[in-house]
Amino acid sequence: MTAEKPTELSYNPHMPLSQALLLPRIAIENTMPTLDGGQFAVKAVVGQDIVVTSKVFADGHDKLAVRVRWRAEGDETWQSEVMTDLGNNGWQGRFQVPGQGRYVFCIEAWIDQFASFRYELEKKHAAAVPVSLELQEGRLHVQQAAERSEGQLSEQLAALHHELSGLLETEQVALFLHQRSAELMAQADHRAYLSLSAEFPIDVERELAQFASWYELFPRSITDDPKRHGTFNDVHSRLPMIQDMGFDVLYFPPIHPIGRSFRKGPNNSLTAGPDDPGSPYAIGSEEGGHEAIHSQLGTREDFRRLVAAAAEYGLEIALDFAIQCSQDHPWLKQHPGWFNWRPDGTIKYAENPPKKYQDIVNVDFYAVEAIPSLWVELRDIIVGWVEEGVKIFRVDNPHTKPLPFWQWLIADVRALYPEVIFLAEAFTTPAMMARLGKVGYSQSYTYFTWRNSKTELATYFTELNESPWRECYRPNFFVNTPDINPAFLHESGRPGFLIRAVLATMGSGLWGMYSGFELCESAAVPGKEEYLDSEKYEIRPRDFTAPGNIIAEIAQLNRIRRQNPALHTHLGLKVYNAWNDNILYFGKRSADGSNFILVAVNLDPHNVQEANFELPLWEMGLSDDASTQGEDLMNGHRWTWYGKYQFMRIDPAYQPFGIWRITAS
Repeated sequence: MTAEKPTELSYNPHMPLSQALLLPRIAIENTMPTLDGGQFAVKAVVGQDIVVTSKVFADGHDKLAVRVRWRAEGDETWQSEVMTDLGNNGWQGRFQVPGQGRYVFCIEAWIDQFASFRYELEKKHAAAVPVSLELQEGRLHVQQAAERSEGQLSEQLAALHHELSGLLETEQVALFLHQRSAELMAQADHRAYLSLSAEFPIDVERELAQFASWYELFPRSITDDPKRHGTFNDVHSRLPMIQDMGFDVLYFPPIHPIGRSFRKGPNNSLTAGPDDPGSPYAIGSEEGGHEAIHSQLGTREDFRRLVAAAAEYGLEIALDFAIQCSQDHPWLKQHPGWFNWRPDGTIKYAENPPKKYQDIVNVDFYAVEAIPSLWVELRDIIVGWVEEGVKIFRVDNPHTKPLPFWQWLIADVRALYPEVIFLAEAFTTPAMMARLGKVGYSQSYTYFTWRNSKTELATYFTELNESPWRECYRPNFFVNTPDINPAFLHESGRPGFLIRAVLATMGSGLWGMYSGFELCESAAVPGKEEYLDSEKYEIRPRDFTAPGNIIAEIAQLNRIRRQNPALHTHLGLKVYNAWNDNILYFGKRSADGSNFILVAVNLDPHNVQEANFELPLWEMGLSDDASTQGEDLMNGHRWTWYGKYQFMRIDPAYQPFGIWRITAS
């Protein structure tokens, strides 16, 4: 078998002259922001300025005109803006995306013959070189432009030509170099050697896809008695405090009926008692499956009332979308062809050796009987919950399901409901995590949970700000989950919880916490990053006013986030010098430069740490000896800094971090 020859003209090593003559004379390269050459859409939010850069050049010394063009997908009319020459063939332009949905942009470039003429004329005139022939050439440019134009523009250019013809040479030079002449000629430019780049897509979502604070709770645990199953109606009592802490999203694990076969007992034991509630991830019973509601939580009308009540408190309900089934799920009888069966007739349950999940089984996306019926059924389940008012979905283990499925489902749902947001709970390889972002996930869980040292955190924060991550991946910094009780918190006490909270809230525009974090819960299964007496397997009432909580600090951190635009995204974070390996010191600045936040975190929860550090005065265009104003955003204290080099002392027993707003004096 012989390899196929490339079809792109520019890659043909034996190109005939007829094809070479069709190649663009102007090169357009390294355009950003793009992903995989435009195969996937880069991420943006409504109202965002899209800053476009590209390398654009051609042979010779002629001047180029370069513009960025864009339109909403489905619009026929393109809009465009002039790009700025940055030097060394670099060009930059920007445009704003005003609404949700898909946009496309491209670069167009041509040789600007009149600009080239003006440049040459100006140089020769300044050098006292005779320019009579150049002036004749210029008048011809104007005459030809008038002839190819129509209406008022043609009249204005004809008038310009007439005016030039009656002037002395010096006066003609001045008129040719006048800005009005350039503007008229630009309108009539015939765009010699016009070249267009490929079109690159942008996926524009609402702001909550980039800036939000998530709070996770189990509705069944909102009760004062572990023997009484909490309900949706009970959750109403938690809404005021969740709002007061500054959260935007209230996330529930699966709310569906739970199977009884192989139900797990306390601490993931293989035997459950008759009253044990089981794991909500063992979805499905004779009551129904993914479309149904667990009867002990309440009715569908109860759920609707909770969604409405949450909205009154500024909270959106997010639901878990876990594509797995208990062995009692109705699908096993209705659609046995959607599952894998062993030779002995038993069903293959889920495993992650050495862990075994006998209470759940997985579907087979590519089983003959599953295509397309399973895919359509799962899409319809999402749409059904959207129609109940749910616009946010946290997806369980999406990296264990086919990428083509997600690419289709997310696009199909968002074509009807562009406001829907998908969060990937994907703790897997970096390539897969990035790819999930490319195929449509709005945001993702991250490795932040296990980044603890200064080097680890600085490297990770920086990496997330670099391509391709910045174009395809929005990190949601969850400080804990029902599955993950981070080792750092086991022995670090209250300071440790504050350290992780400030890193999450200041490090990304998206962060989340699972209830109990505000109470500094840390009891773990010995030797594991798992919660002892895990709420996944039992009902866990809590006293949310227990002493030692960090509720006030969380509320203030979320307040700081809302009040400072620099903190509305993970992008723009820069790590600065603090000469102590136990202190991470970084800053964020808003796009317009008006809001500049500095954060210093003592990563040692047990000891006071001190460091000399640099104020990033260069970011503000200030000299090293300039004075600046500082404000502690946790307590309101204000002061003046003098010069670039400063000193800090952070006592974790008091507060293991500092958050400072810096402004020029």
